Amino acid sequence: MLICATCAVEYDEPAPEACPICADERQYLPVGGQRWTTLTELAEAGTTLTWAETEPGVHGISTRDAVGIGQTAQLVRASQGSLLWDPPGFLDADGVARVRAQGPVLAVAASHPHMFGVQVEWARALDAQVLVAEADAMWLGRMDERLRFWSGTHEVVPGLTLHQVGGHFAGSAVALWARGAEGKGLLLTGDTIFPNPDRASVGFLRSYPNKIPLSAAVVERIAAQLGDLVFDRIIGNFGNVIDSGGQEVLRRSAERHIAWVRGDFDHLT
Repeated sequence: MLICATCAVEYDEPAPEACPICADERQYLPVGGQRWTTLTELAEAGTTLTWAETEPGVHGISTRDAVGIGQTAQLVRASQGSLLWDPPGFLDADGVARVRAQGPVLAVAASHPHMFGVQVEWARALDAQVLVAEADAMWLGRMDERLRFWSGTHEVVPGLTLHQVGGHFAGSAVALWARGAEGKGLLLTGDTIFPNPDRASVGFLRSYPNKIPLSAAVVERIAAQLGDLVFDRIIGNFGNVIDSGGQEVLRRSAERHIAWVRGDFDHLT
C-alpha cells in the first residue's frame, strides 16, 4: 500500500503514475511531481497522532506534523458505537489502541475523496466497515471487502446519519449527530461547507486551494438540503468551527454567496 504524499490518500500497488485526486483541478501536484510514501516511512520520520476532545462524545484526531492535506478527523461516540469521520492519512498502534478504548468503531467514512486518507487501513485495524458515497467510488485508490457504498442518506446508528449533498464532489457528504452540541445537533461538514475564520460564516467552493467557486444554483441546492436538518454547531475538517446558530449561519452565508456570484454586488468591485 502506497500513500500520496500530497493528499495522503492510500493506493493499491502498483500505484498510478500520478495521484488522480491531486491531478484533478480541485487539488494540485507539487512542483517536484508525484511523490509516494508509506506508513513505515512516515513513522520513521517521527509522525505521531494527536488527540483532543472536541466536545463531549467527540474527539479530534490529527497528526503532529501535517500528513498530506492535514485534516483533523472526528471520532463520534454514539451509544451503539462510533464513527471515524475524515480519517487521517496515518495511523499507528498507539492511535488505534486509543480509538479502541472509546468503544467499538462501526464505520470509517470520509466527507469526500480528499479526505479518504488511509481509510481502509483504519477500518482493518478497527474491524469496521468503510462507507463511501457511490457517486465518488471512481476516486477510490484502494479496494477492500470492507467497502460499503451508499447514496442519499445512510444511518450509521439511530441519531447518527450521513447525508449526500454534493457540490465540492458529486458524493460530498455531511454527518449529523443529533445528540451533539448538548442535544442541539452537531454537523460535520468536511469541505461541503467550510466554517470561515470569522466563525460567523461558511464558504462554498469546488476547489479550496485553487479558489474555484460553486454556482448559485448548486449553493442554493446544498442550503435547501441542509436546511431540512436540525443542528446548532458546525465543525469542519481543520479545527474550524461555528459554535452555535449553525442553521442561521448557513442560510445567511448561502444568500451572500448566491448574491455575489449572481452579480448583485458588482458595483462594489
